[in-house]
Amino acid sequence: MRSLPNHSSLDKPLLLLVDDDPLICDGLSLTLSGRFEVVTSQARSPCLQLLRQLRRAPDLALIDLGLPPLPHRPDEGFALIAELLRLSPGMRIVVLSGQSDEGNARHARTLGAAEFVGKPCHPAELQQVLERALAFHSVTGASGAGSAGDAGSPLIGSSPAIQKLWVQLRQYAELPFPVLIEGESGSGKEIIAARCLHHDTRRRNRPFLALNCAAISPNLVEATLFGYARGAFTGAIASKPGYFEDAGEGTLFLDEIGELPLEVQAKLLRVLENGDYQRLGETQRRVSQARIIAATNRDLRQEVKSGAFRADLYHRLSVCSISAPPLREMGNDKIVLLDHFRRIYAEQAQQAAFTLNDQATARWLAYDFPGNVRELRNIVIRLTTKHAGQVVDLARLESELDLPDEPLASAAPNGASGGETTSEAIVAAATRRLRQREPFSLDRLLAATERGYIEAALKLAHGNVSQAARLLGLHRTTLYNRMESSARED
Repeated sequence: MRSLPNHSSLDKPLLLLVDDDPLICDGLSLTLSGRFEVVTSQARSPCLQLLRQLRRAPDLALIDLGLPPLPHRPDEGFALIAELLRLSPGMRIVVLSGQSDEGNARHARTLGAAEFVGKPCHPAELQQVLERALAFHSVTGASGAGSAGDAGSPLIGSSPAIQKLWVQLRQYAELPFPVLIEGESGSGKEIIAARCLHHDTRRRNRPFLALNCAAISPNLVEATLFGYARGAFTGAIASKPGYFEDAGEGTLFLDEIGELPLEVQAKLLRVLENGDYQRLGETQRRVSQARIIAATNRDLRQEVKSGAFRADLYHRLSVCSISAPPLREMGNDKIVLLDHFRRIYAEQAQQAAFTLNDQATARWLAYDFPGNVRELRNIVIRLTTKHAGQVVDLARLESELDLPDEPLASAAPNGASGGETTSEAIVAAATRRLRQREPFSLDRLLAATERGYIEAALKLAHGNVSQAARLLGLHRTTLYNRMESSARED
């Protein structure tokens, strides 16, 4: 079941509700409809299709972790969090789940969830959580405090990683050539494109248009980019310009460039080569003057090898290539960013800022922030709402961090180190195990090993099943089948 917003409620915040229980969807929709315009879905794939049909991106999402086809495991929910933020980075996500162990909560927050609420939850309490999530606006690094380079730069910090990025940006900012920005999810690629490669250049008074290539249906990408003529397809009742035309002599930012269909990649390459393009359904030649900036969190070199991305387009885009550094490489800038966001969100909440004691500060510096700046920002928001004006100790801080559970057991028996070990070492370890004459099941050992590796891959891939499949050397469909088989065994 799903529903689309009606015209009379467009002034309300739009809430996306995803739960496989229709009673929960109906009940919460009724309860929350006084404050929010609610759209619902019961599984990940239909939810993503629904997003592409909406006239505006949801302000909030309230999602369950245990979604089909694996209702008793959180993998689909984790994948949905990652994909929602990929499609709409400004969306605030609240998780409402019966799978409320602390590990799931931490991982959901690492992926970008603002809050985690366990079931059952009183509707009034849930609405307060949603209101709190909505109250904190997404901010860019627009402040110049503590930033590299000129005052007003969005680059917060002075670590070697930021200094290197600043040098690259200065080299490329005024060039007419395309730029490819590569980096992990949450590392601020759009901020780099919008502020450093457009706003701070001579194109600043020209349009800046951003298109998330993953956020629109593949069969609409070409018409969206290049425009279309009247009658070009069913529903084209009037001619319409595309992003290239609307961008004029400004900047066109193509986020998630790896999601472009191959046939559209060929047409994009033509624009990059000589500026030529045509509206869909027209023969008239048009010329684009826009500068193209593309971004991806995928390894496009691997995508080229697999045939999912054109090699000639990759080489054309990557003439000027920039790597957005992950937060774990930014050293003491973690403290600079803490101060930056703490000040902003304390002002938004109109409350005193929290502080970290010495132990918590040391832990903050040692933490890797796998969700990068987005994760850091969300942690600051949660600490601001829970501990305004207070001193946060180590225990309070660690409750907000995605800390590892017990180390993953080795896949090979008793100390064999996996694929790099010789078969003799594996045989020796197995011999020692079997000589113990204790109850043993090879099927259970192999199943446990497989589950461990799948969970580890999903965690490293931040819930993205396609990336996890690549880490495991499996096809995406194969991984889904094994996840379903594991869920049935559980």
